Amino acid sequence: MIKKILVIIFIILFSHNIIYSQEMSIKEKVERYKQVTLTTDLSWLSESEKKMIPILIEIADIMDNLFWLQNYGDKEELLSKITDEYERKYILINYGPWDQLDGEKPFIKGFGEKPKGANFYPPDMTKEEFEKLNDLNKTSPYTILRRNNEGKLIVIPYSIAYEKELKKAHSLMLKAAEFAEDEGLRKYLQLRAEALITDNYQPSDFAWMDMKTSNIDFIVGPIENYTDALFGYKTAFESFVLIKDIEWSKKLNKFSALLPELQKSLPVAEKYKSETPGLESDLNVYDAIYYAGDCNAGSKTIAINLPNDEEVQLKKGSRRLQLKNVMKAKFDNIMIPISEILIVPEQRKYVKFNAFFENTMFHEVAHGLGIKNTINGQGTVREVLKDMYSAMEEGKADILGLFLVTKLYEMGELTEGELMDNYVTFVTGIFRSCRFGAASAHGKANMVRFYYFQEKGAITRNNDGLYSINFEKMKEAVISSVQQILMIQGDGNYSLAKSIIEKDGFIKEELKSDLNKINSANVPVDIVFNMGLGYLHF
Repeated sequence: MIKKILVIIFIILFSHNIIYSQEMSIKEKVERYKQVTLTTDLSWLSESEKKMIPILIEIADIMDNLFWLQNYGDKEELLSKITDEYERKYILINYGPWDQLDGEKPFIKGFGEKPKGANFYPPDMTKEEFEKLNDLNKTSPYTILRRNNEGKLIVIPYSIAYEKELKKAHSLMLKAAEFAEDEGLRKYLQLRAEALITDNYQPSDFAWMDMKTSNIDFIVGPIENYTDALFGYKTAFESFVLIKDIEWSKKLNKFSALLPELQKSLPVAEKYKSETPGLESDLNVYDAIYYAGDCNAGSKTIAINLPNDEEVQLKKGSRRLQLKNVMKAKFDNIMIPISEILIVPEQRKYVKFNAFFENTMFHEVAHGLGIKNTINGQGTVREVLKDMYSAMEEGKADILGLFLVTKLYEMGELTEGELMDNYVTFVTGIFRSCRFGAASAHGKANMVRFYYFQEKGAITRNNDGLYSINFEKMKEAVISSVQQILMIQGDGNYSLAKSIIEKDGFIKEELKSDLNKINSANVPVDIVFNMGLGYLHF
């Protein structure tokens, strides 16, 4: 009996040590991020272009503060209570007290679960209460909801809710437009400035699509809807300041012309690919010199596909911006080390930067293909799939991007490297991305894709916990996965989308144990930037 009791005590103590060893200190969480300096050669820009950059960064900082308000609330009020250096740093990385790479769990004492609607809605608002509200603007991407003095829900446009900040940004953007030598950039800045104070963003989206020749790109405003995990309606403020890589951009020009042909090649019935992608889409490569707001919270964006407005996409297409310096930093510091831990030795040679670049680029291209409106008249795919839309759309972009790469190799349009590079690099990229957790739309999409490939035998795991890719089964799984997602979107099949995400949209125990190997090896989970005027050389 005493022996049994001692064994039980030993098990309890041993189990406690395992749990305790897995708990990271805030200092360790901060140190999981690799510091990277955002800079590039600016010497070739004109003097007027150089004068624009400080103004654009100042506007970006306004967007940063607005995202704080949307994601959490009063930034300074929160930070004033924090005395620990690493808690402060981690709050700044996450734009609040919830860990974006760990399912939005609170990491500061005194904070509970993050509201699904962030700060877009009253925290005590129920979905039922929202549905009963008789206000057409309640689902607008550019409104927040609050309670009036009687406790009833009211809808407030961004232009009023954030009036002071947006008027300042408006004034600065008009000032920046005065230095714009490129006509397209000047028109875009002027229209985007107007959008900030009117909540009418479509004219500036069209102008941005027409902006083909500028050396500087400036993405600014409320754009992505991932922060609104309650409904996916509300858009979050963010900003990028980007410098075009002329030489790399020239390499990509030919792919835009292939979009109609690629749309026709999708392996689904005609009704699921009847829409014609905009012919004015373009692909360009940039070096990023500043991130602010939503795009800078937690994991860092490495490519951009905008605008999100379906009407603009159907009429004009979209622009795909590849952020080469950020992409290379992630590849060198994260992808290569992960491949050396989780990919079988004989396939590690296939993990290449060019393949990582192509997979990322065609992920963004894929957002513009497929279908935007359901085939049965229910409305747009975004409206019908509601809270499942973002995860399904990211999943579509992942798998359809890989399908496009496969087709382009078959067409002889991609000739550097081989298709196996893209497949092995793609799977390594899943390991990289799923370390961000599965709380985000991207995370859920990654998990669904990973387990689908495992079920089809395209990915196998050996007894040592190393993964290999079966080339032929991967090609087959890519096609069947594309078919599944495009049909769900076209049919507006919300129940099927939900069942798939609930079944596989999370990190299961076996994979969790493998990801722990990466953590134990101290591979960075992501990057954090040193950026600003002090890091730029004019």
